[in-house]
Amino acid sequence: MDQEKQKAITSLFEVVSSIERKWANEWNNHNVLGFSKSHILILDYLSQEGPKRPSAIADRLKVTTGGVTVLTTKLINAGFIEKTQHVTDRRAFQLKITPDGEEILEEARQQVSEIINNMFGMLSAEEVQTLRDIFAKCLLDPNPNR
Repeated sequence: MDQEKQKAITSLFEVVSSIERKWANEWNNHNVLGFSKSHILILDYLSQEGPKRPSAIADRLKVTTGGVTVLTTKLINAGFIEKTQHVTDRRAFQLKITPDGEEILEEARQQVSEIINNMFGMLSAEEVQTLRDIFAKCLLDPNPNR
């Protein structure tokens, strides 16, 4: 990689890190719900996809099943999700969003929408799509045959 490209990538890393910190700070400053982004992502996943096993949630969030247990315990205790018996495997359980969970998710979506508008509102729809495409490309494995 040439030196100019390396310098640009280093600068990009700094910008992306700053955006991530800004996003986290915006969430923390405006979060009146008391839940992390991961909690909201779980609620959103269950709302969109229906009941899921903890392992599916772990795969989706790229965390361990132990991490899912910690996150979901808070949501269960708050009454936002519940454990249900798996339809085909009676030994297993799934997690399902509750009506209260749907309500809190809607509040969270409004908060996220405000944060996104504050951070990215100056961009056109085309620019946002371009950013999304570029970052999605960066997540692809450059060596899929390892």
